[in-house]
Amino acid sequence: MTITASRPVTQVAGARAARRRWWRSRWPLVALLALLSVLTVSPFVAMFVVALSPAGRPTVPSQWPDSLTFDNIARVLSASGFATWTVNSLVYALVSVVIILLTSSMAGYAFAKKRFPGREAMFWTFLATMMVPFQATLIPTFVLVNSLDGVDTFWGLIVPTLANSQAVFLMRQFILGLPDELFDAAKVDGASEWRVYWTIVVPLTRPILATLGVFVFLWHWNDFLWPLVVGQSDATRTLTVGLTTLRTEELQLSVLMASAAVSVVPCLLVFFLLQRYLVNSIAMTGLK
Repeated sequence: MTITASRPVTQVAGARAARRRWWRSRWPLVALLALLSVLTVSPFVAMFVVALSPAGRPTVPSQWPDSLTFDNIARVLSASGFATWTVNSLVYALVSVVIILLTSSMAGYAFAKKRFPGREAMFWTFLATMMVPFQATLIPTFVLVNSLDGVDTFWGLIVPTLANSQAVFLMRQFILGLPDELFDAAKVDGASEWRVYWTIVVPLTRPILATLGVFVFLWHWNDFLWPLVVGQSDATRTLTVGLTTLRTEELQLSVLMASAAVSVVPCLLVFFLLQRYLVNSIAMTGLK
């Protein structure tokens, strides 16, 4: 009985010793990561603290505010056109996410698993567009959209941003790792291309779709230059562009920080809702 009971005690002691050895060998890395985390979060904490500080009162970084208030955020939310700007940003971001995920997953599947003449040349030519900055094509794109009467319209705002070569590249690289046997078995069973895409490609690429969806949402939600050029009225003006109109007034720093905090909150919500898919996509990287 004494020998049998000592085994669990020995195992527990061994596990504790292993944890101590792990901590002694890894604590510099853990400390470095903790420091980097604090440095990363600090600007956001400062932004929210300033946003909640009473207007005209001393606040960070000079001193910690003696009280917090939601008056600045209420002032931003009650601004004329705020609801319209928010809806416009949601339409711009969500519609772009849906269309880009659909088209990029289809294109990624075609480039990864289909064989057709000129596939490699077409893919690398399309990928080369990533080296062309958007500012270089801004004026030609605006002239084209304007000639089609797309200025100050939602389709003029959304359509020029849908050709996303980075999304196609990410989808292609992920789909390349899927076993060819799955697609061969589906073809033997007589599945159509649409059925193969919808029942094999889409379910197996959910982690990368969620990751890409977060990126695309953030790109479009925070986009400023193109919405500024195309959205010339409150009917199509996005939140990032609309909040800049508040700067034409004589506002306190706390009110400006409140407007920035309001625009950041949806991004944080999207990230926290889909973070498990982000972790899964990282964990599945390199796995067949």
